[in-house]
Amino acid sequence: MSSTILVAFDDSPQATAALRHALSTYDDAAIRVLYVNDPRQWAGSDGIDGIFSAEKAFERSQEAANEVIAAATEIAAEYDAEITTAIEVGTVAETIITDAEDHDVDHIVLGSHGRRGFRRFLLGSVAQRVVRRSPGSVTVIREGTPTAD
Repeated sequence: MSSTILVAFDDSPQATAALRHALSTYDDAAIRVLYVNDPRQWAGSDGIDGIFSAEKAFERSQEAANEVIAAATEIAAEYDAEITTAIEVGTVAETIITDAEDHDVDHIVLGSHGRRGFRRFLLGSVAQRVVRRSPGSVTVIREGTPTAD
């Protein structure tokens, strides 16, 4: 039975490097790509005549999520690999952990922006929370980490 690798993907350079790492390193594994649609990011969306509309914000966020997943699928095609994709709504770290538990994931691969000091304190660290709570092992691809292409 092959292992299942979860790649948290948001189309950032770090997430792209994480996906490329997973595709080149775990070629015998089932790769599951997860995009987390975080409702906290919808608040900046303008609605009709500048009035916030949760429904419109959600629709726009889902369209953006589909574009991100399409980008992941294109990257997988470069490796002649098939991936399973998912879009979940929730807070990022918690949703990654829940998805890993729900799908018997053996390993998580995710990118990290590598923030330090005060910025990390203010923004928190998704990677740090995932590493602490993951049901399995985690590989964190840091900003500028070379990938095997």
